Amino acid sequence: MEELHIGDGYSALVETVRARRCVLFAGAGLSMAVGLPSWSQLIEHMRADLGLTEQDSDADYQMLAEYYRLQQGSIGALRSWMDRSWSVSEAKVARSKLDELIVRLDFPILYTTNYDNNLEVAYQLAGRRYVKIVNARDLARAGDGCPQIVKFHGDFESDASLVLAETDYFDRLNFDSPLDVKFRADALGRTILFIGYSMSDLNIRLLLHKLWRTWAHTGRIKDRPPSFVFAARPDPVRDAVLGQWGITVLSGGKERDPERALVRFLDQLAGDVDS
Repeated sequence: MEELHIGDGYSALVETVRARRCVLFAGAGLSMAVGLPSWSQLIEHMRADLGLTEQDSDADYQMLAEYYRLQQGSIGALRSWMDRSWSVSEAKVARSKLDELIVRLDFPILYTTNYDNNLEVAYQLAGRRYVKIVNARDLARAGDGCPQIVKFHGDFESDASLVLAETDYFDRLNFDSPLDVKFRADALGRTILFIGYSMSDLNIRLLLHKLWRTWAHTGRIKDRPPSFVFAARPDPVRDAVLGQWGITVLSGGKERDPERALVRFLDQLAGDVDS
């Protein structure tokens, strides 16, 4: 496989992963790579359940989920549909090069905003122990020396944990839940690698900005560990905006397919970490 020309800062990332001082933060791109529905499909399902058409409302999934909760009294039925639709077979996870590489890279802590359990299944198939963290109770029970999979936006096992509707996101923007406190603590002493995200997502950009502000308020921002976002292709506007917050964007060069670019990047990273 041709080596990627990833950009400045990559060698620092290799060293932190090798030292197990890097935290992975994985988004929807990871789930869609194994065939899970996109947000547009979720919107279509909610509209159908609510008897709406695109002409009735062009609201995004967060606002539609809020309306769904108002109309139905809860998101229980929606969560049940998502649980069924967001599940793939173990065989499909076993064939996922992305999941294989993530397990191989042996991150000590993995955050994900995905609701599905594909990461957990990948660890199980590899015979690797892990602990899943969804709430404060899980935090209290988590031990040391075992990879942590932190379900940052909740898990299908608990309706109350899901960050799905608009008010859920607004509440999380306060950045003061138990999982937020844990993430701030983890981010203060470790490198963060974000994969599978579109930087058009305002919630993720706000999270990155708040990380920068946390360090800025310490007066020791020059001591902050490096953090990275992987993107399939360069974007000078995005790269400059994230750069002002101390985030280095690593890109896949000429590869335009996001999934293939991410696989190539993680494959090269794993090889360089092992060398």
